[in-house]
Amino acid sequence: MNLQNAIFLFFAGGLGGAINAVAGGGSFVSFPALLFTGVAPVPANATNTLALWVGTTASGGAYPQKLNISRRVMIPLVLTSILGGLTGAFLLIMTPAQTFLHVLPWLMLGATLFFTFGKHLTGRISAGIAHDATNAAVTGAAIFELLVAVYGGYFGGGIGIMNLAMLAALGMTDIHAMNKLKVILGGVINGVATITFIVTRAIVWPQAIVMTAGSLLGGYSSAYFAQKLPQAGVKSFVILVGTAMTAYFFIRGYR
Repeated sequence: MNLQNAIFLFFAGGLGGAINAVAGGGSFVSFPALLFTGVAPVPANATNTLALWVGTTASGGAYPQKLNISRRVMIPLVLTSILGGLTGAFLLIMTPAQTFLHVLPWLMLGATLFFTFGKHLTGRISAGIAHDATNAAVTGAAIFELLVAVYGGYFGGGIGIMNLAMLAALGMTDIHAMNKLKVILGGVINGVATITFIVTRAIVWPQAIVMTAGSLLGGYSSAYFAQKLPQAGVKSFVILVGTAMTAYFFIRGYR
């Protein structure tokens, strides 16, 4: 890895960490950057997961909101995140990444539409997830989180948007509190996937160190400044990132 590639990956990691801290979807920038510098798809995916996991986890410290969520809600979401993250990581190691790239555009499209129109389609749960969500709501959220976690362990691009879509449909309205919970769940998913990739030696370490440094800087600083933005503006940014990701992966997959 030469100096030019190192600088390029540092800034790509910083931008990816910033996007993840604000809305999710940082892999839209960081994963293609690794491919552009000559890293093979599967090692690039594993390396990208490590770098953005560190940055996204660090960004959680910039959100001071206290999450008033009961264990009855939180435990199923965390457990399904662990199970799904491990499953997805092992699937990545055993299967070609190109296979999943054909499915990815449709997942991005569904997640973006769900975030934009989710509450209109599903109706708002009266108590919301932050208070006394019904058993059916908790079960539905856990199942959805399991699917998101499998996908996140396999590829990872856009899991923040998917989790925000789930939280919006379940009744959460504070975008910054949603970001806090999104960071926690994403950290669990990518954390167990990262451990799997380290054990199986799938990570390219020189690129990982450079991107992680950029992701740390971009993730924490952007999470702090994002809280000063109007909630409507942050939500619009989430939709914009989701739309851009969807278009990118459709073009990449079918050209």
